[in-house]
Amino acid sequence: MSWTAGPVRIGLAQWRPVPGAADANLATASELIARAGRARCNLVVMPELWPTGYDPATLAADIPAAAQPLDGPRGATLAQLAREHGLWLQAGSVPELDQGRRYNTAPLYSPDGRLVASHRKFHRYGPGGEPLAFDAGTGPTVFAPADGPAIGLAVCFDGDFPETGRSLRAAGARLVLEPAAYEYAAESWWERLYPAHALANGQWWVLANQAGGPVESGCFGRSRIISPRGDIVAEASRAAAGTQPEPELHVAEVDLGVGWEAADAEGSELFDERCEAPVAVVRGAVAYETAPQPAATA
Repeated sequence: MSWTAGPVRIGLAQWRPVPGAADANLATASELIARAGRARCNLVVMPELWPTGYDPATLAADIPAAAQPLDGPRGATLAQLAREHGLWLQAGSVPELDQGRRYNTAPLYSPDGRLVASHRKFHRYGPGGEPLAFDAGTGPTVFAPADGPAIGLAVCFDGDFPETGRSLRAAGARLVLEPAAYEYAAESWWERLYPAHALANGQWWVLANQAGGPVESGCFGRSRIISPRGDIVAEASRAAAGTQPEPELHVAEVDLGVGWEAADAEGSELFDERCEAPVAVVRGAVAYETAPQPAATA
């Protein structure tokens, strides 16, 4: 597959995983990946924490029960599915166990079943109870395949921050894959932040969200593909609060190369003229206080 010569077929998998039902959730994930294979998808993206579901009330207990090393049984199954169906598999995020520590980790598998990259979420979402359930990763992740563009990985709250998209772009990423468990209360952020990130950085953003559940802790779905011009070019269905929709695979064809060419032609000033000062320096600059001036005298 070429990432830039013609359309790429992308599958967005969204559903409401059942908290504490790791085996059933894996079965659903496996079926959606198989469905993507039958649909001849080149890439499939899954939601955040599909092995455990995302219930803030039980997350701290659900995660230890489902955490595994990336090369454990769940990882072996995901690698086999990627290989069997010959697709790039961004396997959402999974609870990773590494030397006694637990991380919210997004793995990426190549079509031959190799784990080629993994990203540990580094912005833990407090209202979801994540600081009690996970250790934090160290920062953004970029993978550069030999046959295509650099790919950035982020997990949900990571991507809310403009610095993440900018850091990924500075590292060469023009395609960002993000699994999410985005709740109803923050739907306006989903609507506004991510098109702006895509436009400001000339990137494709592919986001897969959980879908369904109660209004207090459920997610609205609307998994989407956003072009480097900030346009929503594909979107899965919205899950109404209090519902449990059937698992959905939304398939769309996009021409990544055409999108990048259009963004570069129309918005190069955003990329070429931007100050390259490190974020830490910029933060320091805006924190300076101007010394008070003496009052004018008559």
